[in-house]
Amino acid sequence: MNLTISGHHLEVTPALRSYVTSKLDRVTRHFDQVVDVKVLLSVENKQEKDKRQRAECRIGVKGNDLFAESAHEDLYAAVDELVDKLDRQVAKHKEKLQSHDRAAAKHLM
Repeated sequence: MNLTISGHHLEVTPALRSYVTSKLDRVTRHFDQVVDVKVLLSVENKQEKDKRQRAECRIGVKGNDLFAESAHEDLYAAVDELVDKLDRQVAKHKEKLQSHDRAAAKHLM
């Protein structure tokens, strides 16, 4: 699995990098066919203080790309929301693959 963590208008600290990788382990634990993960952490320059911290992630799985984004006041909370969204998408993708395979196996018999 290739993991790329980059920052836009912020520096990705080692603590932030380790936090993101530990959270993404949950996604890879549920689905082991992840090929590529790209995470973009950014700070928007809006006048409003709410939801300035943004986290985006694109996961490349076999035959498909999954994308999620989250915005929050705190970057760590945005990463938590992001991983929750990705976990749901990965579980749904895995369920589609498994149910599709079972249907194909029934037709072969």
